Amino acid sequence: MSEINIANYKSPIGTIQIKGNEKEIHSIHFVEENIAHLNNTEAKEVQKCIQQLDEYFNGMRKEFALTLRPKGTEFQGKVWTELLKVPFGKKRSYLKQSKRLGDVKAIRAVASANGKNPISIIIPCHRIIGSDGSLAGYTGGVWRKKWLLEHESGNKQQSLF
Repeated sequence: MSEINIANYKSPIGTIQIKGNEKEIHSIHFVEENIAHLNNTEAKEVQKCIQQLDEYFNGMRKEFALTLRPKGTEFQGKVWTELLKVPFGKKRSYLKQSKRLGDVKAIRAVASANGKNPISIIIPCHRIIGSDGSLAGYTGGVWRKKWLLEHESGNKQQSLF
């Protein structure tokens, strides 16, 4: 197994920590601490991730082409796979997500699995909203979810940092 590499990527909405190796990405999450920009890794997939995040935040990328290896239960994996089917610029409710997974009663489990998504932005859990249109929760903060949805809808925002 390849050594895990870590890079801290400065995005318009805060520092994102990327963990991966030569062949796959394991996690991408926002870090709240004041972490210095760190990119001393040469792991190919991590470097590719940084480049694709740059393109995404610059409005030049709508889909990611990375090998993802999130760790979770079988059910979480199904939820995360379904998240990858939500198109750029679109939103889907937790209820609709549950229906697509075959069990409308699983809405809380689906919401919980969304919240445990270890690969933010690329596995787009930010595109899942409440049935009433509310933004509901987001592990990176609801304000980031709002920013990401506006970014993908074409509304212009300013960098917050």
